[in-house]
Amino acid sequence: MNQTVTPPTEQGSTGAPRRIEHVTVDERQARGRTARAAVPRSAHAAYEPWSGRPDPVDLLEEQGRTRVAELVPIRYGRMLVSPFTFFRGAAYLMASDLSSLPRTDLHAQLCGDAHVSNFGGYAAPDRRLVFSINDFDETLPGPFEWDVKRLVASLEVASRDRSFGDRDRKSINLAAGRAYREAMAGFAGRGNLELWYTRVDVEQMLHDAKRVGTSKQLKRARKNIAKARTKDSLRAFSKLTEVVDGEPRIISDPPMLTPVEDVAGAATHDFEELLRNVIRSYRTTLNNDRRLLLERYRYVHAARKVVGVGSVGTRAWIMLLLGRDSNDPLFLQFKEAEESVLEPFLGKSAFAHHGRRVVEGQRLTQAASDIMLGWTRTDAVEGIRRDFYVRQLWDAKGSPMVEVLEPTALAYIAKVCGTELARAHARSGDSVAFASYLGSSDAFELALAAFAESYADQNERDYAALKAAVETGRVKAEIGV
Repeated sequence: MNQTVTPPTEQGSTGAPRRIEHVTVDERQARGRTARAAVPRSAHAAYEPWSGRPDPVDLLEEQGRTRVAELVPIRYGRMLVSPFTFFRGAAYLMASDLSSLPRTDLHAQLCGDAHVSNFGGYAAPDRRLVFSINDFDETLPGPFEWDVKRLVASLEVASRDRSFGDRDRKSINLAAGRAYREAMAGFAGRGNLELWYTRVDVEQMLHDAKRVGTSKQLKRARKNIAKARTKDSLRAFSKLTEVVDGEPRIISDPPMLTPVEDVAGAATHDFEELLRNVIRSYRTTLNNDRRLLLERYRYVHAARKVVGVGSVGTRAWIMLLLGRDSNDPLFLQFKEAEESVLEPFLGKSAFAHHGRRVVEGQRLTQAASDIMLGWTRTDAVEGIRRDFYVRQLWDAKGSPMVEVLEPTALAYIAKVCGTELARAHARSGDSVAFASYLGSSDAFELALAAFAESYADQNERDYAALKAAVETGRVKAEIGV
């Protein structure tokens, strides 16, 4: 077969598309085989802490220097809930570790933090619930296997938190790696448009889960899906606002939710005008039809919100806008975008604006994206330039409840996550070369399962190091917030 195809477009240093040569399927397959010769699949099994490995707490403290100081202890407190929550906040540590290991030259647009809880359901523009990656704060092009390793390692860590036995844990880890490999083989044989339209439907997932889940698990899943469907701006409006002097205002619940007028420094700025300027800047990054939609809403109020685990301490704001009346709210989240944790090890982003880096990565790899995705930048608050990306606060978002899943259910989720990660990588990278590298044997998933075991051990050591740092007073943690 010598069919001529167009591989995915790459980006130049400015973020603009750069023309690259067309190559044949045979040449793309050869590239995968060449990559396998340079970095055998079995090489991915190895993990040993390298001699120059930085102190894990030092790396976490390094991240904390650019964050809101009073919120950093909350981040540590959330990370200390369990080794799994620690893993969720330790993407920088793992990126540092992966940089010391053999890597392929087969690149995709990485999620950068592809742990199992960063996959989930949300409403596509057609309002159907789809399942995909739903966190792109760390997105950057890089070796495809970095994402797969983080996914499989997260499953091992989560399984240990659930006290699953060795056999169940290995089965779950293999399911993710096998699903990735088999899905990539399927995507390699599809046309570009067919691949682009592919997505995982939540209702189909629920139907498929009947084969592996108990009636109790399926009942819980249906309940969670029904709950997710209600998570929209109207629901946020009912939960997060109150009426003050006839106007809706976001409630005060510090430190989790702090109205803009109560945030330190707010009194020295005309925040309302500042926030309106931020909205105007953000609006220019939307398509024309969505700009028109946004213009139908007026700014009402804003608040700083604490979100996530690893993200705690970065600046995250929610803004309330109203359309025709109080039954037509729009809640937007403005989340600070810093340098990806991958950049110190893989090089700078092609985008000088980190908010745009996040949005472009999400649009490229996600099955379907929020219609309100955009970005903005401001230096008016602290005199420091800060980048933000923007999305709807709640849009039927939900993630697998890993903490309650039994082994068969988690194995099913592992399979779906592996399949979805392969789809994301196939859209942004060379699926034919990836499939050629992975081959048809179980060598890749066996290597990943072995890596996951070793890296989960490392994660436990790092978790203990943070715990000891808190106990000795080296760092401060606020537990239970």
